[in-house]
Amino acid sequence: MTQYVYGKNVVRQLLKDQKKIYEIIMADGIKDPELTSMIKANQIPLKVMGRKKMDAMLEGNHQGVAAKIDDYKTYELDELLTSVPKGKMPLFVLLDGLEDPHNLGAILRTCDCVGVDGVIIGKHRNVKLTPTVAKVSTGAIDTVKVSMVTNLTQAIKYLKKQGFWIVGADLENSRDYREGQYDVPLVLVIGSEGFGISSLVSKNCDYCVRLPMEGSVTSLNASVACGILLYQIYNSRHPL
Repeated sequence: MTQYVYGKNVVRQLLKDQKKIYEIIMADGIKDPELTSMIKANQIPLKVMGRKKMDAMLEGNHQGVAAKIDDYKTYELDELLTSVPKGKMPLFVLLDGLEDPHNLGAILRTCDCVGVDGVIIGKHRNVKLTPTVAKVSTGAIDTVKVSMVTNLTQAIKYLKKQGFWIVGADLENSRDYREGQYDVPLVLVIGSEGFGISSLVSKNCDYCVRLPMEGSVTSLNASVACGILLYQIYNSRHPL
């Protein structure tokens, strides 16, 4: 199966990484000499198309450039485990009910930055790997392994048996995020934008952490919260 991904930065990164691209579509009138040169150098078929036709074919802000590629690969949970480099303290992010592709893309981008070993999402009631996710991730969708599991709770129980601690991000029954223990094999759980972590997943967390809220706002965007927590984990593991 193939799909179209779009955005100048996304397509440019695919070309730099020499990913398999079946064709590139560019809107009539787009002038980007560098991108055009890269397309020619990689000998990728280029199709010029009217912008209205591209608008009808693609959802979202395509910026006048799209690439036809294979569907993004997902991995089995065991593949994530075996791919962790030897001697590295493993770190996974598990997303419980995340629905916004912009959040998933931003989370993948941060995961790449801090060296997360994989992201786990549910097959049901979770956002999938879409062109919007790819665009927001600015290439991280290709560098961070994603596993889609049927049952998040069962995945958590399995990871516990492998020696992982499960830490949820939740306001209820939680400790300050600076009090967390992060120098162990870890799974950070981030809940949905509107409802947070589901009760069943929360019950299977070893403990939860919260971010202090000093103002009138009572919650943060899921990707922002995830980014803060991931850098706290990074700081804990790699102190200056």
